Amino acid sequence: MKNLSYLFLLLALIAEVLGTIGGFGSSVFFVPVANFYFDFESVLGLTAIYHLSSNLSKIVLFKKGLDKKLLLNIGLPSVLFVIVGGLLTKVFNNQYLELLLGIFLVVLALVFLIKSKLVITPNKRNAIIGGGLSGFSAGLMGTGGAIRGLTMAAFNLEKNAFIATSAFIDFLIDFSRTFVYYYNGFIHNHDLIYVPFLLVIGFVGTAIGKKILKYIPQDKFKKLSLTLILLIGLMTLINVIVKN
Repeated sequence: MKNLSYLFLLLALIAEVLGTIGGFGSSVFFVPVANFYFDFESVLGLTAIYHLSSNLSKIVLFKKGLDKKLLLNIGLPSVLFVIVGGLLTKVFNNQYLELLLGIFLVVLALVFLIKSKLVITPNKRNAIIGGGLSGFSAGLMGTGGAIRGLTMAAFNLEKNAFIATSAFIDFLIDFSRTFVYYYNGFIHNHDLIYVPFLLVIGFVGTAIGKKILKYIPQDKFKKLSLTLILLIGLMTLINVIVKN
């Protein structure tokens, strides 16, 4: 127990709460935070395991809002491409992946915050493309919730439906990439001490986030999510600069 970082566990809880409120899942916040404490390979392995619990709790708490059509159109390509992205992590340098993640999140958030009227056409084709890109990003960089969230935002889902559908897709992604990361050797025995705590945090953080979400108006929902993504993208870039 003395080897545990309690500050990291506290930050993981905050990431889970923010991930629930933002609707994009906790990995978009958890991955950059974990980068301060672990090597990038360990971050990917821990994220996949932790996120399984995180998304399972969201499915249980928000299950009445599930959109089955989007689940199929976005979920299937997500699962296929998360495997591709996960396998490619062995090819690229971890430092470049972290830098790419930070730049991607910042640019994505700024574009949609500045161009607030810019929307993705809500059709099957874009749902499939968004799902594929989301899965590929999740496998390669550890998080793809931002892409999936922006794709789903085009369909103007009610908050509960948004979170339930996103969590179910994310659960399928994490289930698939856990096996890929294990194959890659990213799940390390010395990191497993954190897993029981992270599983509990996944449920507790989701429950707290759900309560807070009740007080957030629907029209503020998308802007809040994008602002959170921008902040975490900047945090990721700062982390890369500090390491070098």
